[in-house]
Amino acid sequence: MGFALLWVAAFGPAAAYAVMKIFARNYFMQLAQSIQASASTIGNYQEQRFEILKNVAGLVRQSIDLDKEVMAAVAAYRGGGRGAEGNLNANDAALSLGFGRLFPQVEAYPELRAHAQIAEAMRQNGYLQREITAARDLYNQKVLIWNTEVYRWPVKQIVAARQGFTTKIPFSVSGETLAQSKGTFF
Repeated sequence: MGFALLWVAAFGPAAAYAVMKIFARNYFMQLAQSIQASASTIGNYQEQRFEILKNVAGLVRQSIDLDKEVMAAVAAYRGGGRGAEGNLNANDAALSLGFGRLFPQVEAYPELRAHAQIAEAMRQNGYLQREITAARDLYNQKVLIWNTEVYRWPVKQIVAARQGFTTKIPFSVSGETLAQSKGTFF
């Protein structure tokens, strides 16, 4: 009986310490996976945002082309009949006929409704930007936990040192982006 107590007293703390190190290593591995998942979420949102903005660029080009065509036609009608009333009436009749034909075309061709699509795309862009900001905040919170746990003494600090775990860099905005955010966009 005395030998068993002596054995437990001698090796019990070492066994408990070994178990604590295993738990600490597993904790770091789970936390690392969580940080990677958060980083992946940021990347997914950024990819979606890029696709939306790429589509907006195409819609804006279509809208600009349509606006140019419409303005050129309106300018031609306005400029063509200033002197004679007969021309004004003819232009008015042509415009009325043209607008009568235009409405079915707008319904038939969705690209002519680009302004509504641009507004919707910009709404989605704003939503995704808020999601990216929230995902970055979550990522930074997890990195803060990681950085704190790497230095938690004694077990986690020892495990981190033996596994080569170091602190991680939280997400931050580049100096160039900060400077641009203070500039004038239009």
